[in-house]
Amino acid sequence: MKSRIIKRRSMLNRLPNPEPMSRMESVPCPHLARGNHNGISQEIGLRIVRGDHPPGSILPNEAQWAEMFHASRSVVREALKMLTAKGLIASKPKVGSRVEPRQRWNLLDRDVLAWYAAGPDQTFMQMVQELRKMIEPEASAFAAARRSAEEADAITRACRDMACARNVSDRIAADARFHLSILAASGNDLLVPLGPTIEIALNQFIGKITRMDDGIRENQEMHDAIERAIRLRRPEAARRASRMLLQSTDVFIQREASMAEARA
Repeated sequence: MKSRIIKRRSMLNRLPNPEPMSRMESVPCPHLARGNHNGISQEIGLRIVRGDHPPGSILPNEAQWAEMFHASRSVVREALKMLTAKGLIASKPKVGSRVEPRQRWNLLDRDVLAWYAAGPDQTFMQMVQELRKMIEPEASAFAAARRSAEEADAITRACRDMACARNVSDRIAADARFHLSILAASGNDLLVPLGPTIEIALNQFIGKITRMDDGIRENQEMHDAIERAIRLRRPEAARRASRMLLQSTDVFIQREASMAEARA
């Protein structure tokens, strides 16, 4: 019996240690209701994505999370299961929950994408911009060739709502709706499911661009050019106008990156 106890203690000593409680963020989370596993999952997920718990690290155990969030261990367990399903963590017996490599994160998951977008890393904006360059010019050209009258009306309404927006929030919402309407009008069923997923990224991305854009009129004119080309069924003009808009957006991304470097 004594030898088995000594052996077990030796095994436990070799296990990786989770981050000490003293080093963990101890800021209270009053917005998390007791028993809200979804809220706890959101909080832990955000901490992982922003780098508080880097890939390969061992997360605190269920008891530690339960103490931190003033929740039961069963609620914490459900929250961790949600993060496992999103590819952020993997749990193993006698080891605990380990943060997975970024390559395994499901970035098409709405929550993961929102956590990624909320972070300070400028890489996210660049990735979104690259995604838009791969998709939007061709989607605009397809929309010009394939759109229905109803789809064209939806694009026109969104464009007009952008021009008439009285505040930044309204303009952001109309801008996102404009781009998603183009995806819907492209006639490619594989693009349509991406709409709700990339909407979060577009909202974050367009929000930052709009707030630092000192040339709203020029930006609106570029959107008008895309809308007009689609309405008049001119695919090449729609493709060209979309590329011009994306090129102008590159300028704002570079400026934001320079400002971030200056603040660092």
